[in-house]
Amino acid sequence: MNYSEKVMDHFINPRNVGEIEDADGIGEVGNAKCGDIMKMYLKIDDDTITDCKFKTFGCGAAVATSSMATEMIKGKSISDALQLTNSAVMEALDGLPPVKIHCSVLAEQAVKAALTDYYQKQGIDPEPIVGKVPEMEEEED
Repeated sequence: MNYSEKVMDHFINPRNVGEIEDADGIGEVGNAKCGDIMKMYLKIDDDTITDCKFKTFGCGAAVATSSMATEMIKGKSISDALQLTNSAVMEALDGLPPVKIHCSVLAEQAVKAALTDYYQKQGIDPEPIVGKVPEMEEEED
């Protein structure tokens, strides 16, 4: 499988790995078919994502897309983070092999799951803002 240099770089030297002890939002998503699991931690201050970290169990593309997604939302407003798409993550990585596109979808979902958790902790219904985030166990059709 051919990966771009950017994918390899983010796989070998992933950015923002780890967890945030007192995270304001934590999202975990997974794909039952391929076994990739992503956990995303967000620190949010005054509507800005001041820090984000991730832990991913999965293939190189899953690690690379998680790493790139955290880089793309760090320092951004929540509304900017909500605009993050799997296509934008793939583009930033100079593309992914077709069989690995689901990894970028997981990265987008992990961000949204963490924001969903953030809103729930604030006592705000996240669905009108974030949309529906697939449950961890569900397989996509």
